[in-house]
This record gives sequence, structure tokens and C-alpha cells, in this order.
Amino acid sequence: MTASMKGSVALVAGATRASGRAIAIELGARGATVYVTGRSSRLSGRSELDRPETIEETAEAVEAAGGSGIAVRVDHSVPAEVAALAGRIEAEQGRLDVLVNNVWGGDMFTEWGKPVWEHSVERGLRMLHQGVDTHLITSHYALPLLIRRAGGLVVEMTDGKAVYGDYRESIYYDLVKVSVIRLAQAQSAEVRSHGGTAVAVTPGWLRSERMLDKYGVTEQTWQSADAEHFGITESPHFVGRGVAALAADPSRARFTGQTLAAIDLATEYDLTDLDGSRPDFPRYFTEVMAPGHPPDTTGYR
Repeated sequence: MTASMKGSVALVAGATRASGRAIAIELGARGATVYVTGRSSRLSGRSELDRPETIEETAEAVEAAGGSGIAVRVDHSVPAEVAALAGRIEAEQGRLDVLVNNVWGGDMFTEWGKPVWEHSVERGLRMLHQGVDTHLITSHYALPLLIRRAGGLVVEMTDGKAVYGDYRESIYYDLVKVSVIRLAQAQSAEVRSHGGTAVAVTPGWLRSERMLDKYGVTEQTWQSADAEHFGITESPHFVGRGVAALAADPSRARFTGQTLAAIDLATEYDLTDLDGSRPDFPRYFTEVMAPGHPPDTTGYR
């Protein structure tokens, strides 16, 4: 049985595409009212990422899944816009139960394999601003509403579980993703006395819209992609289902301060991806990819 979230209000900050869109849809599938934000809108055009997906499409998908989707064009790097968003949610709903900090937009600024002295400072600082400052700004304005009721949940979306671990081949990218994990830990400490929970969540190798375009496949034909190890990839709905299950779990406080992978949530809540499988990217990476073994997903999904 899927636990209902009817009556709950969620904000998915950065819900235009990929995991943000899928999380919003899966929250909607449980009956939640979901505010979906981003910079790409049918009304105002595309963000600097120049992708075709829009927040309105996400809101419509939330509605189709059974929830209530509300699209709001917000640049989460602009405090005044985020403050206005929080004020609107308060005026319209009087509550906020779930905050998903998924703002990113840093892919175009990452320079892989370059040491700090070769990586563009301008691009690197822009990535930090997009991936860290936006989360702090959003929490600053959204958390006062969320902590009014015990049981609020904050989800910080990141990439990878390790704070101390392998370097991510870009000092700025590495800093963003580690910082987001630390933000979840810090917010866990701050909302605990208000009955709140905060976690970091990481997908595995995500088949985002951009990734599908890169390899010339669709969500229906992804298995034909000419890319080594692509067989272990997961749809955005794998992590989306996990976050929605966590949000619907009245005992979720047991996870506060932790970093959870999509496979952790799927195992905990007995979930599968869209194809009915349960891809275990962390174990596959450790046991197959890192040692340089040939692609073979047998026993990993």
C-alpha cells in the first residue's frame, strides 16, 4: 500500500527536470500539494541551461499523477524571489511539510579534470553560488514555515554519500556536493528541537533528460545506448519514489542527519524503478566500474 500524503504541502525547489521533476510527481502520486519551482517557464522562457523542460510541465505531471501541482517561476539565488515564494505558500496553504532543496544548474560550469589553478574561477564560483547559496537562501525563507508543525522534512539533494572519500575531479563540483551533505547535517541539528528531520539524498547514475539526449536514446529505448556501463543507470523516478516514501513515513526521524542513496530508500521501502528493477549503483561502481571490469549488471538490478 502507498501511504497517502493528501493534505500535505511540499516545495520542490528546482523541479524543472530530472530528479526534481520526478520527486514532485511521486509526491503528487501520494496526493500531496506540490509547489514546483525553477527558472524555465513557458511564460518567461528558458534559463541559461537552455533546456526545453518547464516548471509548468512538471506541475501538469503532478496533477496527472493525482496531486495538486503549482508552478512558480523562482530564481533561488535571488532572496527577494524566494521570500515571495515562502509568503505565497503561507498565504495559500498556511503550512509547509516537505522542503526538497534540489536547485543545481551547475553542469555547464564544471570543468572536469582541471586542477584549481586551471579551472575558471568565475565558472567555479558561479557553480558554488548555484549549488550551495541557493540552498541556504531557500532554507532561510522556507524553514520558518516548515517548523511551525512537528514532523517537517528537509531533503538536500546531492551526488554521492562521502564527505571524506574519493576526490570528484573538479574542486568546485566536489565542494558543492560535499557542502550539501553538510547542510543536511547542520539542518538536522537545527530542526530537531522542532520535531523536524533533515537528510541528504543521492541518486545513482541518473538517466536525466540531458543524459538521454547525450546518448541519443529515450526512457523507452535507453537500453540501446552506446555507453559503457549504461545498463546500471536509473530513471529519476527511482530516487523520486524513495523521497516520496520517506516523506510519507511517520517514523522518518530515525534517518535524520544521514545521507541516503536511492538504493537505500528502495531497499527500506521495497521500491523499484520504472522497469521493475532495483539498480544498486553504489555496489556496482565499487565492484565493477572502479576495478575496471567489463560491464555486467547481473545481480545489480
